[in-house]
Amino acid sequence: MPQGTLLYAQSGGVTAVINATAAAVIAEARARKVKVLAARNGILGALREELIDTSRESAATIRALAHTPGGAFGSCRVKLKSLDEDRARYERLLDVLRAHDVRWFLYNGGNDSADTANKVSKLAAEFGYPLTCVGVPKTVDNDLAVTDCCPGFGSAAKYTAVSVREAALDVAAMAETSTKVFVYEAMGRHAGWLAAAAGLAGKGPDDAPHLILFPERPYDEADFLARVGKIVAKVGYCVVVASEGIRTADGGFVADAGGGKDSFGHTQLGGVASFLAGRVKHELGMKVHWTLPDYLQRSARHIASKTDLDQALAVGKAAVQYALAGRNATMPVIVRTSDTPYRWKIEPAPLAKIANREKKMPANFIRRDGYGITAAARRYLEPLIRGEAPPPYGRDGIPKYVELDNVLLEKKLAGFDA
Repeated sequence: MPQGTLLYAQSGGVTAVINATAAAVIAEARARKVKVLAARNGILGALREELIDTSRESAATIRALAHTPGGAFGSCRVKLKSLDEDRARYERLLDVLRAHDVRWFLYNGGNDSADTANKVSKLAAEFGYPLTCVGVPKTVDNDLAVTDCCPGFGSAAKYTAVSVREAALDVAAMAETSTKVFVYEAMGRHAGWLAAAAGLAGKGPDDAPHLILFPERPYDEADFLARVGKIVAKVGYCVVVASEGIRTADGGFVADAGGGKDSFGHTQLGGVASFLAGRVKHELGMKVHWTLPDYLQRSARHIASKTDLDQALAVGKAAVQYALAGRNATMPVIVRTSDTPYRWKIEPAPLAKIANREKKMPANFIRRDGYGITAAARRYLEPLIRGEAPPPYGRDGIPKYVELDNVLLEKKLAGFDA
């Protein structure tokens, strides 16, 4: 039996399948007789010594995590600075790990989380503490470097494509006497992966979405409005999908919400759909509806992609295997080996090649006119939304999601202001 405990934590925006990764981590560790602790609310819980004893949960409960959205242990948006700038917090983290004999640390998140895990591994080495740190991939933005795709993205992409398809049918039915233009806002600060997924909703030249606005292409209002007008004249209506992070030619966010920042220090976005709708109504005089799915697109477990679920489980299992094998400062990533038929595998990658890097849409994935996706993008995206993995439903018609008891261990150290 391995000596020591494993600490798992969730970070950043949660997804429809991040709990599936957690379930795989716990199940694999239990199979290897390793005790798993979970930090409450991500790295904050680790700093505050708020550690959950997952051994208090039954095997059936842990299995049910795989079909439960949200973050079962709580997440947070906290980015630790450099080892020198945040020395006190890093050393506190190491004290907590020592106090509970944590020998393996798994941090489930995106770019910033990979950076944190990498820094913790360096600090442990500096102090001679035997700790293996493994980053576990997750993000609906699909912008992690190295990995072919990110767990969480496939399900959000499926939700986006299906929602746009269904909304387009609604708009088409009412267009003659009602709404002419519908604007859908997709998540994506610097990378347009989710907006691109909306392109899977249609196949023909007149199918919705008619226009997709990507962060990778500058927003040209005059050109955009002219295209909307032409599409309405030809098709009778126009469905627009806009990434929240679209920018003007000078680099400014179209939907910069007053310059506010989130806890990671990123510009707080949201509202691009309402802005575009306002411009269409004002300049073209057309009736417009817009929607901001916001958390819905990342929490919709009822329409999760089976491919996404399988990959979320696979990275969780591999993360434990890598940790126990001593593969420090690594992340299990998804490697595509074939498009047709779609095949993939899990391989280790250095955290240093992932931390603080962003993978944007390749130029050959965006149509030449900048308003749609190419055949290459379809080949990449379609396998990621394939398959259904619905949760079990109760007799009341509501999915049967699980809530954990999340029993905290008794603290061994003095309090700490995280």
